[in-house]
Amino acid sequence: MTFILLDKKKINVEASQYRVDKRLAEMSLVEFIKQAWHVIEPGQEYLHNWHIDAIADHLTAITEESMIDDERYYNRLLINVPPGAMKSLLVNVLWPAWEWGPRNMPYLRYVCASHAMPLAIRDSTKMRRLVSSEWYQERWGDRVTITGDQNEKIKYETTATGFRQAVAMSGMTGARGDRVIIDDPHSVASAASEAERSTTIETFEQAIPTRLNNPDRSAIIVIMQRLHEEDVSGVILEKKLGYDHIMIPMEYDPDRAYPTMLGWEDPRTIKGELFFPDRFPKHVVERDKRIMGTYAASGQFQQLPTPEDGGIIKRKHWQLWEEPKYPPFDYIIASLDTAYTEKTENDPSAMTVWGVWTDDPKTHATRMLNRDGHMTQIIRTYDEREVPPRVMLMHAWQEHLEMPELVKKVYESCQRWKVSKLLIENKAVGRPVATELRKMYSGKDFGVQLEDPGSIDKMARLYSVQHLFEEKLVYCPNYAWADEVIDQCMRFPKAKHDDLVDTVSMAMRFLRRSGFIMREDEVQDDFEDALQFSGKPPEPLYGI
Repeated sequence: MTFILLDKKKINVEASQYRVDKRLAEMSLVEFIKQAWHVIEPGQEYLHNWHIDAIADHLTAITEESMIDDERYYNRLLINVPPGAMKSLLVNVLWPAWEWGPRNMPYLRYVCASHAMPLAIRDSTKMRRLVSSEWYQERWGDRVTITGDQNEKIKYETTATGFRQAVAMSGMTGARGDRVIIDDPHSVASAASEAERSTTIETFEQAIPTRLNNPDRSAIIVIMQRLHEEDVSGVILEKKLGYDHIMIPMEYDPDRAYPTMLGWEDPRTIKGELFFPDRFPKHVVERDKRIMGTYAASGQFQQLPTPEDGGIIKRKHWQLWEEPKYPPFDYIIASLDTAYTEKTENDPSAMTVWGVWTDDPKTHATRMLNRDGHMTQIIRTYDEREVPPRVMLMHAWQEHLEMPELVKKVYESCQRWKVSKLLIENKAVGRPVATELRKMYSGKDFGVQLEDPGSIDKMARLYSVQHLFEEKLVYCPNYAWADEVIDQCMRFPKAKHDDLVDTVSMAMRFLRRSGFIMREDEVQDDFEDALQFSGKPPEPLYGI
């Protein structure tokens, strides 16, 4: 009799705990996640972290139809988190299952997109497995029943007319939902392709807004790592599309921390503090950063698609010229990347002007080239220590111009800066500009030379001159236009435009090939050959 009473007491306690747990799961998305974890990930230990609370709070605000102000619902959310942060399970699987059952909203319709159909199907299958499980049905089966005639991996419906449909970003037509969830709209490869990236952006801007059941109340959630400055996240942020933004870098960056619309702030206080040390300890993060490389680690870990200090050409590699005047130059060239059009959405034309000089008054190097770019004379002074020539970014601009205005501006720039040679990339839009300049300004003080990069791509061209910057041979003044050049080089190849970058690599490659810029060890070797020349060195050709 005593055992029977104990069993009844135990049953009553278990029944009471069951009701408490069920009620907690209905009230809290985080509690539901913890309780449901064993169903969707039975072989993995659940590790909780503060970022799950943060994301869950913002998703709950959408569920509860919170208001931003008197007119707008809280229903646009962008989440940037590192890989492995449980983003797909949380947003694509657990949240919809929570809304259907625990929140008693089985009528909601979800359109869930990813860059690849297999990924979209993966999460769709996990959610179907969860809502069909004995654990879930025992608690909320009276609310959520999957219909027999529409129960597939890609799409399944509830008897309350709700559904979950998996689609690829390229197939965002036809389906409409109360929730449009976009999980990783780009792959690493597609984000690197301008054509594929543009297609995804076009889908996001033109198709997604029309896929909502209620344009005023229905929600769009985008969750991804940053892969490019002009990815879907970049478009949302640049165009200020009204999305709340949760941005969580792997290592805390106080300069980029800001509160969300709901007032949430990153709880970390120390720069570099890890966001999930139980799952990603320091040695794992450092190991993966080395494997991933600078660009991938910056975008996917730090949510910064360009490394803070730059990529191929870092900001610190540029030497600041702080004197009020430029040094006396031995040779001046200009480098032009052409794109004659007035349409602001297209790439602009860009031009940089460069001067070469030696910064040791005892050392002077003059290399005279004819207008075809061939060496005609080399003059060196005698000195016990040879100093490598330096190169200065003298001026730069980028602007959308049609052909006549472009030709005029290029000519005026060459005249103003006493350019000896103008380099233009030998491409379809460059050749007509070169022809027009030669026709209109034949016999002027500068020559025009078409530069053919051949099969060498933009990235390889910049890599080929990277060492010149690292060896502190390239200078620039402290002007806004110079900062534009530095910033674009720093962000390449993930910047929106790369026109100034093209002029930099073209100019540096020409000066390097022509012998104007030499590394220190090369200068020392060249010194022996220069001994055959004697006499007083000539005055610099330019004094600007």
